[in-house]
Amino acid sequence: MEPIDIRETMPALESTVYCNWGAGGPSPRRVVDAAESALEHSAGILPWQRLEREYGVEVRVLETESGRLDLAAVKAAAEDATLFCVSSLTWTHGTRLPVSEIVDIAHDAGALVLVDAVQSPGQVPVDVQGWGADFVVAAGHKWLLGPFGAGFLYVRDGVETDCVPAAIGYRSVEDENAGDYRYAAGARRFEVGTASPAPYAGLTEAIAVLEDVGIDTIQRRIEMLTDRLKAGVPDERLLSPREYESGLVTIDVDDPETTVERLADRGIVVRPLPTPDAIRASVHAFNDRADVDAVLEALENEF
Repeated sequence: MEPIDIRETMPALESTVYCNWGAGGPSPRRVVDAAESALEHSAGILPWQRLEREYGVEVRVLETESGRLDLAAVKAAAEDATLFCVSSLTWTHGTRLPVSEIVDIAHDAGALVLVDAVQSPGQVPVDVQGWGADFVVAAGHKWLLGPFGAGFLYVRDGVETDCVPAAIGYRSVEDENAGDYRYAAGARRFEVGTASPAPYAGLTEAIAVLEDVGIDTIQRRIEMLTDRLKAGVPDERLLSPREYESGLVTIDVDDPETTVERLADRGIVVRPLPTPDAIRASVHAFNDRADVDAVLEALENEF
């Protein structure tokens, strides 16, 4: 089945996690969230909390350390699980997680796998079929540099037949006028109604620009710039890996909120993180050495 567009990432996640999990879904139902709140974005936590509250789904949470997962712990947690959720690239540390290995472990245990890939497209190569995951969700407004309101949902071929979408509309059924509706085959069953074409037109153009530049070129430039940034950060303050993994660089500062405001006054945009108590810089290919040096200069008094 081809990847399909949806309005935004959150509905994609909801459509996926509610697959067959209403009243009459499989029992017992167990979700493994392969990250604690210190690693996973709230968009990857709240759907599980809702399932737990409304349907009694058991939610297991894996502990993490510095943006890493222990594969032995993954194997133990995946036993008799229904669904395993994991990020491809952590938003808190910029670490790449071993998605393919995690998928193999979860599948061996009989669980489906959902990958939150929101931080990957546009800065690193993404091969959803190579991962082997059953579901992959991502957004277009981050590293793809597209507008808000457009994202992606990939469902592995054959898995969609067991999915009951969270919402239904005239686009998601075989015959909208039939008295007894049947969900459409393939990707159409996840389409609810008429979405604005504007975000998708913008995202299409953004992707075309990135493809013209080339993902390998983008990745090399991000690596060069993040290496430059990390070189100016002491070991005890750098919370991301010193070796390149992504364009996300997390730095320990004494007062993240104040630091973010102070840098904003200088035209530098970074963000605070809830956990760890730090700031995060997102370095993309459109940045240059002067941008990196400006960040380091602004942080001189922090170290």
